[in-house]
Amino acid sequence: MNQPIRVLQWGLGAMGSGMARLMLEKSGLQIVAAVDARPDYVGRDLGEVLGVGKKLGVTVTDHPETVLDSNKVDLTVIATTSWTERQMPDLRKIITAGINVISIAEEMADPAAQHPELAKELDELAKQHGVSVLGTGVNPGYVLDLLVVALTGGCHSVERIEASRVNDLSPYGPTVMETQGVGTTPEVFRKGVEEGTIVGHVGFPESIQLISDALGLGVDRIVQTREPIISKVYRETPHVKVEPGMVAGCAHTGVGYRGDTEVIRLIHPQQIHPHLENQDTGDYINIYGVPEIHMAIKPEYAGGKATIGIAVNMIPHVVAATPGLKRMIDLPVPAALMGETAYSRRV
Repeated sequence: MNQPIRVLQWGLGAMGSGMARLMLEKSGLQIVAAVDARPDYVGRDLGEVLGVGKKLGVTVTDHPETVLDSNKVDLTVIATTSWTERQMPDLRKIITAGINVISIAEEMADPAAQHPELAKELDELAKQHGVSVLGTGVNPGYVLDLLVVALTGGCHSVERIEASRVNDLSPYGPTVMETQGVGTTPEVFRKGVEEGTIVGHVGFPESIQLISDALGLGVDRIVQTREPIISKVYRETPHVKVEPGMVAGCAHTGVGYRGDTEVIRLIHPQQIHPHLENQDTGDYINIYGVPEIHMAIKPEYAGGKATIGIAVNMIPHVVAATPGLKRMIDLPVPAALMGETAYSRRV
């Protein structure tokens, strides 16, 4: 490692700010620019916005074109949305500027799963401008896909995979409560699913496609279901109150089929205060094949912290990668950046 990797942080919400703070702890990374649309952030020093107790000499701007300079920036980390289509205008700006990019938009974990035409455009554009593009996060991007794939590394054969992630929504804000249907009645929940206002987890098609492609399972159809988790007890967070009989969360399932055969089942029941009904949180992976593998992480891999960590830890690999659109299964296994050799692993 000769010179630090120069990073532009685009988006300074909870995830973006967390990534910026983590980058400040890494000797091989240097934040050289920051972009955010919030009026109360624009024009202020990034250190002040992050609350780190010192100025960093980086002024937050809402005009990305003024800082998208490949002579000064090696990679942009963008944290602005969950959806590929919404992020495409910004991704085009970054890529055409000749800058590598990591996105934590859930659909960017494997954009071809739902938007093959956009994935093709991103791949061609990245190759044209000599940069690499990666979407990652804790889920999708790690727990329910890459970790599953890694666990099959010693298997002779795999017939079926079932993995689940049980987490607590209590720390999240009102937007998450609304998109998960927390605090609604079962009738309102089902109407919200039909209308697309209650979405549950974003990323099952991407995770299923990643696993299928990595193992060659040949998934040709994905079916998703979303069901309300009806509370039997009173639950409350700073943003929502749930009476018995109301919805405490969303039980979201994604199933990948090869023909009529189920080969991948991913389950993600998200709710507030699951412990109130004796439900432990955790990540559970079951691989049925030779040999069988059963793994549990309890409590669950911390979502926000892990998304921040994996995005930052993948920065050297994306900078070193060959040009094009990449997925987590295409790059070296992620590892914490704890010293010089972590920045120079072969791609």
